[in-house]
Amino acid sequence: MRTKTFDEVLEKLRAVAFTERFDMVVAIANGGIVPAAILNQRLNAEFRLLRINLRDNNQKPKYDAPRLLEPVGFSVEGKSILLVDDRVKTGASLQLAAALLQGATLIKTFAVNGNADYALYNEDCFKFPWII
Repeated sequence: MRTKTFDEVLEKLRAVAFTERFDMVVAIANGGIVPAAILNQRLNAEFRLLRINLRDNNQKPKYDAPRLLEPVGFSVEGKSILLVDDRVKTGASLQLAAALLQGATLIKTFAVNGNADYALYNEDCFKFPWII
């Protein structure tokens, strides 16, 4: 499996042109933590985690549907949110996350790889440079 270099991904993260202003960046943990943290350096917004899981470390489905592993411990009422994950295959984790974030005025999605409102790549799976 091909690996993108950290510099290659970082350059694309720097070049993303957001058309909205976000009050909050929400990472789908664990995969979305690294890209969300990097994006949050640019956006300087409130930063939160949603612990949702569907797949194992080999990207094989672990459950029939994504599962919330911890309760949502923050309020999104009236906030504009950038929802970040590393890889979007089916969109099921993003759909669950968006449903959990009801009350936000805006939710836009971001993926390093896959189909989202903002995405760096939309290609076959590759290994992320921050995965050890």
